[in-house]
Amino acid sequence: PQQEGLPLAPGRTISTSFTEGSWMSVDVSPDGQTLVFDFLGDLYTMPITGGTATPLTRGMAFDGQPRFSPDGKRVVFTSDRSGGEGIHIIALDKSDTVQVTQGKSSSYQSPEWTPDGDYVIATRQGPGQGKLWLYHVDGGTGIQLIDEPANRRTTGAAFGADGRYIWYAYRTGSWEYNSGMRQYQLAVYDRETGESATRSFRYGGAFRPTLSPDGRWLVYGSRHIGETGLRIRDLDTGDERWLAFPVQRDDQESRATRDAYPGMSFTPDSEAVIAYYGGGLWRVPVDGSEPAPIPFRVDIDMAIGPEVDFDYPIEDTETFVAKQVRDAVPSPGGDRIAFSLLARVYVMDWPGGTPERLTDSDANEHMPTWSPDGEDIAYTTWDDATGGHLYRVDSDGGDPTRLTTAPALYNNPAWSPDGERIIAVRGPGRAYDEALTRGVPGGADDLVWIPATGGDATVIAPARDGNHHFTSSPDRIYAYNPGDGLVSFCWDGTDRRQHVRVVGAGPPGSSTPPPATLVTMAPRGDQALARVVNHLYTVTVPLVGGDVPTIDVGNPDNASFPARQLTEIGGEFPAWGHDGRRIHWTIGNAHLVYDLDAARAFEDSVAAAAESDEDEADPGAPEAAEEEEEGEEGESGDESDTEDEDPRYAPEEVRIRVEFPRDIPRGVVVLTGARVVTMNGDEVLESGDIVVRDNRIAEVGATGSISQPEGAVVIDLAGKTIVPGFVDTHAHLRAQINILRTQPWSYAANLAYGVTTTRDPQTGTTDVISYEDLVRAGRILSPRIYSTGPGVFSSENVQDLDHARHVLRRYSDYYDTKTIKMYAAGNREQRQWILQAARELELMPTTEGGLDTKVNMTMAIDGYSGVEHNMPGFPMYADMVELVARSGIAYTPTILVTYGGPWAENFFYVTEDVLGDEKLARFTPMEEILQKALRRPGPGPGPSGWFHPEVHTFDQVSAFVRDVIRAGGRAGVGSHGQLQGLSYHWELWATQAGGMTEHEALQVATILGAHSLGLDRDLGSIEVGKLADLVVLDGNPLDDIRNSNTVDQVMMNGRMYDGDTLDQVWPDQVTAGPFYWLREAPPGR
Repeated sequence: PQQEGLPLAPGRTISTSFTEGSWMSVDVSPDGQTLVFDFLGDLYTMPITGGTATPLTRGMAFDGQPRFSPDGKRVVFTSDRSGGEGIHIIALDKSDTVQVTQGKSSSYQSPEWTPDGDYVIATRQGPGQGKLWLYHVDGGTGIQLIDEPANRRTTGAAFGADGRYIWYAYRTGSWEYNSGMRQYQLAVYDRETGESATRSFRYGGAFRPTLSPDGRWLVYGSRHIGETGLRIRDLDTGDERWLAFPVQRDDQESRATRDAYPGMSFTPDSEAVIAYYGGGLWRVPVDGSEPAPIPFRVDIDMAIGPEVDFDYPIEDTETFVAKQVRDAVPSPGGDRIAFSLLARVYVMDWPGGTPERLTDSDANEHMPTWSPDGEDIAYTTWDDATGGHLYRVDSDGGDPTRLTTAPALYNNPAWSPDGERIIAVRGPGRAYDEALTRGVPGGADDLVWIPATGGDATVIAPARDGNHHFTSSPDRIYAYNPGDGLVSFCWDGTDRRQHVRVVGAGPPGSSTPPPATLVTMAPRGDQALARVVNHLYTVTVPLVGGDVPTIDVGNPDNASFPARQLTEIGGEFPAWGHDGRRIHWTIGNAHLVYDLDAARAFEDSVAAAAESDEDEADPGAPEAAEEEEEGEEGESGDESDTEDEDPRYAPEEVRIRVEFPRDIPRGVVVLTGARVVTMNGDEVLESGDIVVRDNRIAEVGATGSISQPEGAVVIDLAGKTIVPGFVDTHAHLRAQINILRTQPWSYAANLAYGVTTTRDPQTGTTDVISYEDLVRAGRILSPRIYSTGPGVFSSENVQDLDHARHVLRRYSDYYDTKTIKMYAAGNREQRQWILQAARELELMPTTEGGLDTKVNMTMAIDGYSGVEHNMPGFPMYADMVELVARSGIAYTPTILVTYGGPWAENFFYVTEDVLGDEKLARFTPMEEILQKALRRPGPGPGPSGWFHPEVHTFDQVSAFVRDVIRAGGRAGVGSHGQLQGLSYHWELWATQAGGMTEHEALQVATILGAHSLGLDRDLGSIEVGKLADLVVLDGNPLDDIRNSNTVDQVMMNGRMYDGDTLDQVWPDQVTAGPFYWLREAPPGR
């Protein structure tokens, strides 16, 4: 049954039994007879001697970290059963359950009773650091106990014999990647004086203090080299020793959302500690004698959400419709629009015209702007080989005229209202060439103007702002930056004035509203158009004098000046119509126009109709009542047909459908004589033939068993090994944005290393959609490009299921991403709404792991399709293996950036010859190699950029992946874009390090990865009918997984490329390059 407080109804059940578990917090009852512990999000009780556990709580809610009340009649625990996490108390006889804390936006951990049973102390995590809070069990909002320092995290409250003193653990900050040690230390808080004193100074840290009832003993966790142990301190003498070693690895190096170690407890006689480690519960005597296991059995009937798993066929049609229209701007008359599509500028009559390209140039074209008379269009270009310029062309098309005299990176051109000049941001092309990821190094850009007829550029001022534009007046230039807001200045950069700031609603619990990312003044100067957290708004701009006004559009109805939200789904590339009464924007390949006057008239008519209905209504009339009763008897029961919805003005929307030829090679080729690892089950052909027709596999079989088609080209690959093209399920390719590259280096690098399909989970911007179009058109050397688009973050502040539908339609109806990234988008209730909407819209939602195993478990229980990054808190046992495998959640651990331990990439930088890798240097900018391979600095003082082999943990992470796939689960290899191309192989090798066979590791790299993305009908194995994505290797990866990086040739979509050069060898012979990123080395180097 559906659990009260949570919107998602279960769709499946996991029924099984376990005798081992993962990260179990345990407590002993005051009478010493009973244990209470958490297991897969439910609470159980059991005799202290062991046996079959009895459920105390059940359901889809995640309950954890139980502690008995001093009288033994109640249990306090954490739970998200209300939709958000809180502290709850349940009677041991289940007669009553109450929530102690209020709200849904914070998270909690390690609750503990005060000795008198009147209060509960727990760590509350909201914005900022997790802090100890004190709550009364009968209600109230509670109080924070330790305020300073603000960046100190306090957790794990524990009492001994004297209730005046609280032992706890603290650390500075939430966590650090690649951290050094001394993460946590112990302290004691005096409830009378409010003062704290540190009580440990260990290099291995100190956490989870647990005190004996008689006040003599302190047990806590600490790290020694790469393992965790329990230490015991005699509080009378100060003597310390190891009590148990090794035990469960602690969670010091991640967010520790269930504390740095599972809860443990002394027996009432103070003679033993009951603790969890090694997958079980143990009685550990304080005298140092041998610990004794406490056997248990947990029978579960776990309700989990419906599966969200779809197949996404890959089309082979001759043409495709481009998915993204960019930079759309209306003509001065409003009857035409200009825009960029596949990095080419088009114009069309609005709204019913046919898009026509303006030029036949081969350079990438972007950011069109109209002349004031509508006769001409100016735009920017970029070519990786020659740089960029500003051009002008007749708005009906023709031969363009170059306006600039020197190549550079030109951005955001705008035509002055008098038609005499064009302004643009000019940056050095060199900076763009040296940009390694999405952004371009700043500091060298200038705002310039160029005569509309062409000529030398005149510098106005350094470009400290963006979005430069004009109103109807030619005298001032307007611009925006989030700090100053909307500003304007004269043509020489002087007389700078601030006009308005616009902010929006932040995620729940946040104290700082996010500023708009873009604000544009209306032509009349009376309004501004703002983009805040994906949505578009208009705001009135008052002339107030003094401090610049800040308008909060979080609730437009309550804004300080008139404001209006224009979008329900979101919008990009917004622009004012020249009359200032219409707003244009695009999303995907849809162009929308919002008419402010029409919207106002519509709202007035709705209000008038509502007022008229109220005047005419007479609910007391018998006739009306009879008619209503008759209507009810005849209704079908479909409330959606009769339920009133608030009518809302809808902007005009037109899909701009431009078809382009799909890149499909033609011809037949036979690859013969190679070992073929098909990934069709365990099939391996020691000498096989593959027939490829166009871009699909036509036949596969042992050499000589299939006939060679007449006219086919035969390529002899004897001695080689062929595997399916590698699938990178977590590939941050980070190509440059706004001005699109003609050949992103990261795309070429991945293809050269055999990666033929990528999925980028969280791209930050939507530029990737246009890059995907360019790849489909064959204009870029690249793997197949898939992405989630920008993540769905907590800034969306999803309010209900319908709101979630609006947010996700952005991806299903407009971006066509197939998958989304739910990136810590709120509490359990909000995450379930997003999941429900994704299932309805046939989107496969993956998630951000977030260094939070607890949340990862809830996402598996709810039915999310994937989780990105490994779960900290390893090793994990059969319960977690079964949950991940049976839920169907696809696990991409991105081990190179390990959560909860040193990044595995540090191991490879130390053990691999990165600087001497000639292929890497051919496909990677040297700056990228030098900054990553010469030095490995840590996050703070000390040598934490280097790690002894004993403290690396990637083999433990990958052991869990091994167990999951052997249990029938799904996993993927995700390089995280750490070192484009090569890092995929490092990630694959790290994945295999936990005990997979080489064949199992290749499964994860190919067919299981494809399945994780819903693409296994067309990709992931070498089978008839599938796409011809193959990798030809010199070595045999079944003998040594490191032979994955012996790429001889790569076939992507039926085209064969040389693995060292990316020269195309079939069906055409095309020399790759020249590549802009190759730089001349200094003499002698």
